[in-house]
Amino acid sequence: MKGRKVSSLLMLISGLLVLSFCSPSFAQKSRVGTATANFLEIGMGSAGCAMGDAYVSLATDLSAIYWNPAGLGYMEKSEAQFTIQPWVVDINTSFAGVGLVLPSVGTLALGITQIGYGDMDVTNMAMQEGTGEKFSANDIAASFSYSRRLAQWFSFGASFKYVNSKIWHLNANAMAVDLGVLLNTHFFSPTGERADGMSIGMSISNYGTKMKYDGMDLLNPIDIEPGEAGNYQWAAGQFKLEGWELPLIFRVGFAVNPIVLGNHRLTIAADALHPNNNTESVNAGAQYSMKIPGYGTFFLRGGMKAMFMEDSEYGPTFGGGVLINLMNNFGLRMDYCYKDIGVLGNFHSYSFGFLF
Repeated sequence: MKGRKVSSLLMLISGLLVLSFCSPSFAQKSRVGTATANFLEIGMGSAGCAMGDAYVSLATDLSAIYWNPAGLGYMEKSEAQFTIQPWVVDINTSFAGVGLVLPSVGTLALGITQIGYGDMDVTNMAMQEGTGEKFSANDIAASFSYSRRLAQWFSFGASFKYVNSKIWHLNANAMAVDLGVLLNTHFFSPTGERADGMSIGMSISNYGTKMKYDGMDLLNPIDIEPGEAGNYQWAAGQFKLEGWELPLIFRVGFAVNPIVLGNHRLTIAADALHPNNNTESVNAGAQYSMKIPGYGTFFLRGGMKAMFMEDSEYGPTFGGGVLINLMNNFGLRMDYCYKDIGVLGNFHSYSFGFLF
């Protein structure tokens, strides 16, 4: 009875948060371009991406490192996962991680997200066609996560994150933390079972220190008296840059299962997002799953990202996946996502996981 009351209270709070996100009074002025390390906003995990990034209440696999670390507490098996996601203008994004389920402790996970921008020509004012040199830029985020189910219906999780950005000889570092909760309720359960009822998830991502670039590329000669001749016009100088905030994101979402018939299940999910560098938005998605006894589970997914966001270029997403049961309690997970980003083109994401 006590657990039911707590569940009802949390659901009420989450509902109020969703309504406040969607109300005009909560709208904020757009702050596009006011945060750095924006690669942290790129969804990692093809299953979540295929559902329009509406995954904060559904992530119960290793990709929960990104969406909601509390979802790691619902993992039934340890897992290693790899995601590759070609991005705009030949940018390559990838994620690799491993999570260990320790029944008496919880779930421990390590994840690494890497962004490679490729090689580019070095230019300057005197040689605007290029000096013949090449430079590259890379971003990386390494996360250590812990999650535990405090009850059969409630899980809490946290990730401690190191973020590094490098542009030729410039470097910037930051530390951040992600926090999340995930709970299952009896509400709207077509079978009366909690496992088929509404799930509610909330997370806050990238709460941490500012990033400030520094390095030898900021060293430049300065003419301290440009209007006078005969002075020393090559005094050593260095530009001092300001610190930039990380893209802080607060997510709250829910998922319901309107259809649960035998081995067939239809899930509908929606997330409300409040970022510190953009306007609020809503993601929505749906997933159809069919369990094949003795073989595994087949998935079809679709969604829409960044609804109600000002000047959004995001379009529909869709994809699918399969979870194959192997011998000796092993498993293989494969997921695919197609994403439309308007004038930026169409993109694909591929995820592979091994359960053990």
